[in-house]
Amino acid sequence: MLVKICGISDAAGLRAAAEAGADMVGLVFFPPSPRAVTPAQAGAVSATVPAAGLGGPRRVGLFVDASDELIAAVLAAVPLDVLQLHGEETPERCAEVRQKFGRPVMKALGIASAADFAAVDRYAPVVDHFLLDAKAPPGAPLPGGNAAPFDWTLTAGRAIPRPWLLAGGLTPGNVAQAIAASGAPGVDVSSGVEVSRGVKDASRIAAFVAAAKPA
Repeated sequence: MLVKICGISDAAGLRAAAEAGADMVGLVFFPPSPRAVTPAQAGAVSATVPAAGLGGPRRVGLFVDASDELIAAVLAAVPLDVLQLHGEETPERCAEVRQKFGRPVMKALGIASAADFAAVDRYAPVVDHFLLDAKAPPGAPLPGGNAAPFDWTLTAGRAIPRPWLLAGGLTPGNVAQAIAASGAPGVDVSSGVEVSRGVKDASRIAAFVAAAKPA
């Protein structure tokens, strides 16, 4: 069971995720998000915990329809292990980013109904991971991180041709139920482990990981 703690914005949050045993941490490079960090901030925070190859969690950079210049600037400041594309990136753009920057790509897809899984087949040949999140409501300022779940049974028994994480409305109290209902091999949480919007809570992170791993 892979566990990703997304929206890490300070050293305390990163340490809490690493100490709890999270496999991945997400750093948000999308200014409208309350969890956004600059490349310099991300580099300073990341340096406080060992890299993935030295026992720390994998660093995932979250981008929303980002330019090559932004991705390059981030990679110059912080050694990301995975590039998460959470906007309207096409399969062609995902392939381009993957080839240009030599990093695995995780594509986030919004799910509201069974029809939304058609996108999985279009993206599968050019990405390495999927993040299946609740589809943002019309007019929402953020493409994810809205603390809303989708119907977890939509993924139960469904063949997803790449490793994937379940996201959307997960908390320490419901993550085990979500895993059982969805069959997810991994989970992603952000607001569900916060004490206030954008501020991670170490005890909630520990409780989330402890609930998810045995499931």
